[in-house]
Amino acid sequence: MTATPHERRTRACQERLRALDAAAVICSPGANLQYLTGVDETPSERQFLCVVSADGDPVFSVPELAGTQVDETTWVDDVRVWRDGGEPRAALDEVLADCELGAGRVLLDETMPARFVLDVQRLLGDRAFGLATEALGSLRARKDEAELDALRRAGVVADRVMRGLREDAAALVGRSEAALAREVEHRLADAGGDGVSFEPIVAAGPNGAKPHHAHGDRVIGEGDPVVFDFGTRVDGYPSDTTRTVVLAGDPPTEFETVHGVVREAATAAIDAVEPGVEARAVDRAARDVIEAAGYGEGFVHRTGHGVGLDIHEEPYIASDSETRLEPGMVFSVEPGVYLDGAFGVRIEDLVVVTEAGCERLNDSPRGWSVDG
Repeated sequence: MTATPHERRTRACQERLRALDAAAVICSPGANLQYLTGVDETPSERQFLCVVSADGDPVFSVPELAGTQVDETTWVDDVRVWRDGGEPRAALDEVLADCELGAGRVLLDETMPARFVLDVQRLLGDRAFGLATEALGSLRARKDEAELDALRRAGVVADRVMRGLREDAAALVGRSEAALAREVEHRLADAGGDGVSFEPIVAAGPNGAKPHHAHGDRVIGEGDPVVFDFGTRVDGYPSDTTRTVVLAGDPPTEFETVHGVVREAATAAIDAVEPGVEARAVDRAARDVIEAAGYGEGFVHRTGHGVGLDIHEEPYIASDSETRLEPGMVFSVEPGVYLDGAFGVRIEDLVVVTEAGCERLNDSPRGWSVDG
């Protein structure tokens, strides 16, 4: 019988565990659990864990009320349940004993609640522990074909919405940032997306100089540069794109210059992407352009971050990252310049590393004018 993508990922994780001389990785609800088993569960106060040992098959220990849905969702056969009013730690103790863990370290999910970490530590005594990212970080960084397909489709949805905002620009002037953020959410859903990958950013005028501005009641006026940063999910995988546009009127002095610099920096960074290149070289390509133009002090963040089941994950495209790019890695390229009290400019695309270079996952217009 052909293995599912989730089973193949689990077997690759087990190979990694053996290479690390680690005994197991234990996952709680979150991206790692979804990546390995297909189970997308919301964290709660109930103990919900999956033990993936270096050998053998994974075992779930979950609340009885979740047992059937886990059974129906995952390729994992051994799903054990405990009943409300029972003792989940005893159920987990039995699972750990049956897994016959070797002598190596046990890697714990970074998202695991402290109470469950303490349960595991009490049951496993003096054993050494580490973080699940040791085994899963590099695996999750390289996307398989199913993941790439979902990411491409999510990118198409985001591009469709951004184009629609440009087409309807005249009708958007006079509305508040918050109203436009809600509009973005509705349009993403109408275009086939599943919710938002993060709270949309709509930052107008001087608010654009705050990279993570929380949209508020500022009304978009003529001549205001507006930073739109948003995405949706398709099959659990997100899009993440940013465009800075002027919906109507003439932009402020210096805006066109800054936008041109940021656009050139984004192009230079994408041109630097190819297998074997260190991530910091991509960051440097963008930073060199911005610094040469005299705006280095206004570029206050890294150039990009990996994107997958988590909107921020490995690899990080930062000045100190020695990670060498590999085919299948997906990350953002998003240089920006922020002039306090005036405006900000950010342009962001997702790219996937290919054997020969990279493929952009976004193709909506990058210019500041709504016409291009």
